[in-house]
Amino acid sequence: MSSPTTTATPVTPRRAALSDPGYQAFVILRAGFTVAPILFGLDKFTNLLVDWPAYLAPWIDDIVPGSAQTAMYAVGVVEIVAGLVVAVKPRFGGWLVAGWLSGIIVNLLTIPGYYDIALRDFGLLLGAVALARLAQRDHGKRPSD
Repeated sequence: MSSPTTTATPVTPRRAALSDPGYQAFVILRAGFTVAPILFGLDKFTNLLVDWPAYLAPWIDDIVPGSAQTAMYAVGVVEIVAGLVVAVKPRFGGWLVAGWLSGIIVNLLTIPGYYDIALRDFGLLLGAVALARLAQRDHGKRPSD
């Protein structure tokens, strides 16, 4: 009596991955750290959400060329690029966003009254590090790395 043989289809591993809570966390963080930096970066050019130049510490405004708004244009470009890097290479992009958030936190800690936002950004930094670590764990297991 022979036993039937089964062949795994490409759908089976994908379904298994989607049911893994660690992979689900990775997908959520990757999506969030792709979309949010791109949207915030784009908003640096329009100031629809907030008056971004107000978030630039005076000492930084003194050392960067141009106005605070000009500095925000540069910040916007960096944020858009960071979001795109997360989309394409989350192992590297997570660390890039974490580093960028570190700079933002230092900036905010030097502006009285912005400590709550710095604390929020520290939470985001932890999320970016978690994304980088999850991407490292799964590197090579998926073609989207």
